[in-house]
Amino acid sequence: QLQASGGGLVQAGGSLRLSCAASGLTFSNYHMGWFRQAPGKEREFVARISRRGTVQYYADSLKGRFTISRDNAKNTVYLRMNSLKPEDTALYYCTARYGDDGEVDYWGQGTQVTVSA
Repeated sequence: QLQASGGGLVQAGGSLRLSCAASGLTFSNYHMGWFRQAPGKEREFVARISRRGTVQYYADSLKGRFTISRDNAKNTVYLRMNSLKPEDTALYYCTARYGDDGEVDYWGQGTQVTVSA
């Protein structure tokens, strides 16, 4: 139901935009987010955006470099990543959460981002 795309190999300092298309759910009813997991590390929160896109939250370490947005008409959430660093290398997952807090309801399959030095 969540199909992420846009990952790839990029040099340090470069940019990527991830997309996540949702299907089978009423997209505008869900808070959307991104998490990532690097090899050998625990999964970590990246960003999330409210149902109407009016409120965004970011991991403190990523503020200013990453931007989350959504297009409810296209049932798609985006993650723009600028000034990428090798430590941003990870599998990036999009998520959908119906409630205002609590557990994520849906996880996407992940898209790989690899940043070379």
